[in-house]
Amino acid sequence: MDPTMAGIIGIVIMVFLFMTRMPVAFVMMLVGFVGFSLLTSWKGGLNLMSRNIYDAFASYELSTIPLFILMGQIAFNSGISKRLYNTAYHFLGNVRGGLAMATVSACTAFGAVCGSSPATAATMSTVGIPEMKRYGYANSLAAASVASGGGLGMIMPPSVVLIIYGVLTEQSIGALFVSGILPAVLLTVLFVVGIYLQCKVNPALGPKGESFTWPEKLKSLANLIDTLIIFGLVIGGLFKGWFTPTEAASIGVLGVLALAIIKRQLSWQAFVNSLYETLRTSCMVLVLIAGAVVFGKFLAVTRIPFDIAQWVSAFDMPPFAIMAAIIAIYFIGGCFMDSLALIMLTIPVFFPVVTNMGYDPIWFGIIIVLVTEMGVITPPVGINVYVVYGMCQKIAPDVTLEEVFKGIVPFMLSIIVGIALLFWFPQIILFLPGLMY
Repeated sequence: MDPTMAGIIGIVIMVFLFMTRMPVAFVMMLVGFVGFSLLTSWKGGLNLMSRNIYDAFASYELSTIPLFILMGQIAFNSGISKRLYNTAYHFLGNVRGGLAMATVSACTAFGAVCGSSPATAATMSTVGIPEMKRYGYANSLAAASVASGGGLGMIMPPSVVLIIYGVLTEQSIGALFVSGILPAVLLTVLFVVGIYLQCKVNPALGPKGESFTWPEKLKSLANLIDTLIIFGLVIGGLFKGWFTPTEAASIGVLGVLALAIIKRQLSWQAFVNSLYETLRTSCMVLVLIAGAVVFGKFLAVTRIPFDIAQWVSAFDMPPFAIMAAIIAIYFIGGCFMDSLALIMLTIPVFFPVVTNMGYDPIWFGIIIVLVTEMGVITPPVGINVYVVYGMCQKIAPDVTLEEVFKGIVPFMLSIIVGIALLFWFPQIILFLPGLMY
């Protein structure tokens, strides 16, 4: 069989299996394994499966994921995420959709002590969704605001995806982290505006909450102190070169744990729960990564990504048009593949093309992370959507997967607007790195 046709058939079968609600990781692994084996050999397919599953769980670079998840879980069980949510609610809760706005804002702040998009989505689901349900918010807005806000963890430092990009392209991880701050703030503002417009058109989506006086609002700012300490410790240590990204994750865990113990905000049972949830969430994320990598190797054998890259590179077009085509490819690829797998597969192909056209590699890193952020909320893969939906099975069983995907659409439009702004005004990304490096 022609490899390209095999790849197209494989994608079609994968989409069909997603519709049967089989676990996403297992679908990608199954289709990738069978497709790779048919194009090479069954022995090669079995070797691919065993090697990639082991590599995902044994990778030193990916060990940042369970560490950041553990940091996020301890922060959650010690009340940091609730306090962040409380502060955001004090400032935004009295407007229509204010709880959803507060959720998105808290996701951005929590991303500063977590580093993982699925972990942020999973943690904030337990905080935000029950509150929004209690105030009569629509299921679509409640779940979608968490799934989309959780995606901000991909760009808000410390970001796991930016770490992987920095390793692959030999760029300064510190510069990448700094460059992600303003885009994360910009996207948060766009999400908030999008929620406001949705609720203005359809007030039933997000009723008004409580109102607070300015003294109460200012007093709630004290809830941000713990987050600022951890953020400064992790990011500051990386800037100073005191430790590597993986060591920074370890230091972050130690810092959150120390604060929780000193303030006596973490019981033994809560600590055990943190370990359990870290194990469960890490396994889910790492199996998803393993499945995406196996499927990505199948796509690599079909040569579809490389053919597309060569096709784009051969265009006699201005650099901005080629860049727009590359962004479109990342968007389409993000619909079918995990962001880490997509970046690992395509960066060796597109990075030389982009740098040869004169684009800044730091800018390109932030742009593709934003584009692949759309992938974590876009069907059929949409890992954040499935994470939030999985959490809802325990805390809000009436939320359906269709409702979550329906609520995602306005947030996708906000991301597209954000990408357009960053494309035409690259200094939004490069301003802070220019000051510090």
